[in-house]
Amino acid sequence: MIDCPTVSKADIQHHYDWATPFYRLLWGVHIHHGLWDREASPKAAQSRLVEAMIERAGIERGQRVLDVGCGMGGSSIHLARAAGCDVTGITLSPVQRVWAATTARWQRVSGQVRFLRADAEKIEFPAASFDVVWSIECTEHLFDKPRFFRRAAEWLKPGGRMAICAWLAGSDDLSAEAAEQVRLVGEGFLCASLGSRREYGTWMSDAGLMSVSYDDWTDQIARTWEVCHERVERSGVRVIARRIRNMERFLDRFQMILDAYRRGLMRYGCFVYRKPS
Repeated sequence: MIDCPTVSKADIQHHYDWATPFYRLLWGVHIHHGLWDREASPKAAQSRLVEAMIERAGIERGQRVLDVGCGMGGSSIHLARAAGCDVTGITLSPVQRVWAATTARWQRVSGQVRFLRADAEKIEFPAASFDVVWSIECTEHLFDKPRFFRRAAEWLKPGGRMAICAWLAGSDDLSAEAAEQVRLVGEGFLCASLGSRREYGTWMSDAGLMSVSYDDWTDQIARTWEVCHERVERSGVRVIARRIRNMERFLDRFQMILDAYRRGLMRYGCFVYRKPS
């Protein structure tokens, strides 16, 4: 695991409180990669990633889903509208919680989805509360990943699934130079640490979960950063970013993460694990 010791929870919350309007303006309703297919639009690519996760996790109508790191509520609302799920979304950012709740009212799904401002590493839920624990690109921000997976496994009903999309260190034995590049990416994107595929599998297995599937989507998501870089340079958002703590550093790491994906220093994985019945 590659640790980023300069990152704090206060930094993570500050980033999402301030960056959320820029995400919405420059990227869309989802704060995650797109799963690209030929010349798909960014919006279509992001929806395709969500749909692919729904299919991999075998989500059925009416199931209860916990969306960990729900952002502006894009995936939670999609799960409610397209998959008929009852969804609880949690985010560390109060700005994102308000944004998500307002969007759910506009989309007329507030009866199916609710949003909480909460720390995923501290919040408590009763055992067997959910059919699915779902998280797209949030576990990178967690400081004690093994403990989170143990707690999240308790929240699952018997037979329930955990569906996780995560940025991964490319391997467990990166060179010192490669590990430093990955650390710089993690620091720029406010990641507490970046684990490998093997480490994620170990954490979920140790939590009592059984592997269902794993997909490496690195090649299909990398174009996300080409598009993001182009939009940032065209928009002039850097002028505003200079006034927000760590924001310019965040923008400067876009090319670095694209390079890390292309060189295999980082991977993008989708894990589905199941709690035994």
